[in-house]
Amino acid sequence: MSHTAHIPSHRKPRRSASKLALRAGVAGGVLSTIAVAGAAGPANAEPVTETIEMPTLGSLDTELASAVSASAEASHQEALDLSLRAQEDAAIAKAAQEAKKAKAEADRKAEAERAEKARAEAQERASRTQARTQLSPASSSDSGSSDSGSSYSADSSTQAPTGSAAAIVAFARAQIGDAYVSGGTGPNSWDCSGLVQAAYRQAGIDLPRVSSSQSSMGTSVSLSNLQPGDILYWGSRSGSYHVAIYVGGGMYVGAQNPSTGVVERSLDWDTPSGAVRIL
Repeated sequence: MSHTAHIPSHRKPRRSASKLALRAGVAGGVLSTIAVAGAAGPANAEPVTETIEMPTLGSLDTELASAVSASAEASHQEALDLSLRAQEDAAIAKAAQEAKKAKAEADRKAEAERAEKARAEAQERASRTQARTQLSPASSSDSGSSDSGSSYSADSSTQAPTGSAAAIVAFARAQIGDAYVSGGTGPNSWDCSGLVQAAYRQAGIDLPRVSSSQSSMGTSVSLSNLQPGDILYWGSRSGSYHVAIYVGGGMYVGAQNPSTGVVERSLDWDTPSGAVRIL
């Protein structure tokens, strides 16, 4: 037998992990419950017990995680809103730029079409004038020709109008292409008598405002003896409903109607009822 067999050991026996956990749980339960008993109450009064729930680390972790999650979700939503706003602004700017480009292209095409139309009309007028000039001698020498049924003839003079007539004709032709507006007196829209009144004002002559009064002025002339600057009228002389200015070469300029505006036309296009000369 060993000589140390009868010496008792001074080390405390080890406690298992399960026992430690059990004791900790019991101690926690005791600390989390506070009993308050009434010391001065009746002898038969029952004790009052109040339990206070102490926050645990688990609940704090849950609340913190929820707050972090909510903050992250709010930041993500804000980022999405900013991204959508940026995309909308970019789309609006792009649409505006495309609309501006389309408008510029449409304006360019419209201007080209107007220029082409004006060039074609000028060529057509030149062709008609040349044809009338070539046919004029035959018409004057043979009253029994096919033109004998017309009540007018183009002036045979190839010289441009001069003096007051030149000013009137030049002004009238400068307004070709302007709009027709009832009651219009310029500068970019006219009715028939407003255009005639403004053209004669260039020669220092004041005419009445309405067509019936204008056609009653001056001296009546036949359509076969017209001169540039003469006033053409439609209807009766004292009750005309439309007037225009004869510009020579069998042509006149007038503010016709809303669909055509101010145009230069042949007397064949709409033969007037008569003419007056004021110059």
